[in-house]
Amino acid sequence: MKTNGFAAPLPVSFPVVEDCLHIGGVALTRLAQRAGGTPFYAYDRQMMTQRVRELRAVLPSEMALHYSVKANPMPAVVQHLATLVDGFDVASGGELLVALDTGKNPAHISITGPGKTEGELCMAIASEIVVHVESERELNTVAGLGEQLGVTPRVMLRVNPDFELKSSGMKMGGGAKPFGIDAEAVPGLLTRISSMGLWFQGFHIFSGSQNLRTDAVIEEKSRVVELALRLAEYAAVPMSCLNIGGGFGIPYFPGDGRLDMARIGEHLHQCAERVKSCMPEAKVVLELGRYLVGEAGVYVTRVLERKTSRGQVFLVTDGGLNHHLPATGNFGQVIRRNYPVVIGNRVHGASREVVSVVGPLCTPLDLLADKVEMAVADIGDLVVVLQSGAYGLTASPVQFLSHPLPREVLV
Repeated sequence: MKTNGFAAPLPVSFPVVEDCLHIGGVALTRLAQRAGGTPFYAYDRQMMTQRVRELRAVLPSEMALHYSVKANPMPAVVQHLATLVDGFDVASGGELLVALDTGKNPAHISITGPGKTEGELCMAIASEIVVHVESERELNTVAGLGEQLGVTPRVMLRVNPDFELKSSGMKMGGGAKPFGIDAEAVPGLLTRISSMGLWFQGFHIFSGSQNLRTDAVIEEKSRVVELALRLAEYAAVPMSCLNIGGGFGIPYFPGDGRLDMARIGEHLHQCAERVKSCMPEAKVVLELGRYLVGEAGVYVTRVLERKTSRGQVFLVTDGGLNHHLPATGNFGQVIRRNYPVVIGNRVHGASREVVSVVGPLCTPLDLLADKVEMAVADIGDLVVVLQSGAYGLTASPVQFLSHPLPREVLV
């Protein structure tokens, strides 16, 4: 579908009442007042709750659902999800503190990352969470710290699989990667773990993120399970956990489809049965981040200036690349494409125009939307970037040009 020569945008998933976007049941104009002004991020708790509810309906009842905190570590968001998911995965000491503050059982919290500091490993071991070990050196360090602290560390081996799926938006496994331990090196480490004073629990295997192909997700989960079963034969003790990662994508751009969760859920039932038949003591964990929170958030910035340059209309706003790097195309996009953007207080608008939205920074990279059709906007109107609940504020260079930080609200 085309609109005035431009691809039709993704449909707005939030309610629109009297042409004004509503987030969490609150009109955007009122929400801007509640937030204390613009720019700000807003997250809809009910949309997160509904997404988890929909997942639970298709997942095997015995499969645990974990939230990857790096997707959105806002404390209020993590606290809300603590009531909905079975555990957390964190990627830093800072995220660990946020997760522990929720009161979630530490045994259901894990820490992942290729460059954990000794301080972070001490925090993890002392908190009795699970350490996803990413190298032989890290395994030795964890064992030594456990002996110093008088704690038996809980460990899982993060495995860099011996396969790679081309359809993942961001590849995290297969080939030469800084993440995890190469699958072929795992058997040798498993022979040592039992004598190192460690509590070995299983494997974490994750090959990529932002996957929008249902068949590819199904193939990846099958290959992850088969790899785990093959490697488990070298373990001296039964595995109690298998984290099969996630990688479920959400649509951002015109033409993006949605995953067929009914098919994926059916396949995950088969995966769970396969694991149960070979490793009856192992709990299977599905770990998701973006899929749980990405569509539940928006970034809101206000029009400061409306100007025309050689026939092209620009809306200059009070926030941009420094707050929302991914929306500007500078977070891994090979070919820049626009996130879905609307004028939040006049979503449909009686008059339409093609404009570009830029932030206040002195760089041509500060481009939130390039030549998109939107309602005609004026100074003071609210520009809203949709699909902004994941990898927004904390994925952005917030100190760039020393502008103030935006607020975050959960409604």
